[in-house]
Amino acid sequence: MSSAAQPVPAPPQKKSAGRDLGAAIGVGVGLAAVIVASLFVVKAAFVGVITVAVVVGLWELTSRLAERKAIKAPLVPLALGGAAMVVAGYVRGAEGAWVAMALTALAVLVWRMTAPPEGYLKDVTAGVFAAFYIPFLATFVAMMLAADDGTWRVLTFLLLAVVSDTGAYAVGWRFGTHKLAPRISPGKTREGLLGAVAFAMVAGALCVQFLIDDGTWWQGLLLGLAVAVSATLGDLGESMIKRDLGIKDMGTLLPGHGGIMDRLDSLLPTAPVVWLLLVIFVGSG
Repeated sequence: MSSAAQPVPAPPQKKSAGRDLGAAIGVGVGLAAVIVASLFVVKAAFVGVITVAVVVGLWELTSRLAERKAIKAPLVPLALGGAAMVVAGYVRGAEGAWVAMALTALAVLVWRMTAPPEGYLKDVTAGVFAAFYIPFLATFVAMMLAADDGTWRVLTFLLLAVVSDTGAYAVGWRFGTHKLAPRISPGKTREGLLGAVAFAMVAGALCVQFLIDDGTWWQGLLLGLAVAVSATLGDLGESMIKRDLGIKDMGTLLPGHGGIMDRLDSLLPTAPVVWLLLVIFVGSG
């Protein structure tokens, strides 16, 4: 019988989120405090929060496009137009948002004319895409806020997005085995998507029943389902952009989270979905 020591099998590795959890929680709590304080104190202050997030998000996206693809989407007209878009949506509704979007696109086309013509088409195409992707979609949050019960609509929107993300992470981390879109986001699983749907539908029923004027629980179930789907698609959409750019995060502004765009990825496409469904269910307020 051999006296050689038998190799000891390595202990199984625990799943990891891959980020500094303490920093992520601290930043998350800080962001939540700013959002809640501005949302419930003065509506105009929350419009300012949306505007700042939009401008920083545009800066992150245009910076990464320039660094990784040599695409120079003009930031100045995007930032000014994006800010105007959010304010116009809050003050004048959908009509104001569309007009501001059109003027922003025109400003991008004209501003880029001051540079040499080489790369003009790709630069302005990226600029118009950025204008639609960040400020125009964010404008729907301002439009929600403008309703009489706008504070509660926005709070419902934010809660459902957070709950959906939490459900996807918790269920996916514990039970996830079947990849949802491995070529786009290897960490996402079908089980996680089911968790997002279940968590968001329950939260939606509670929020719409108790927070939204004239809302009922079954409308909240549908709203929660829609949020889970749109938030997941938004996350996958930004993952596609980051994979094309060859980066992990859009920025480093938020320790443990990445950049502003890494937090807005699921919120931006969800905003018009929540705005539209609430208008259908209970009116524009």
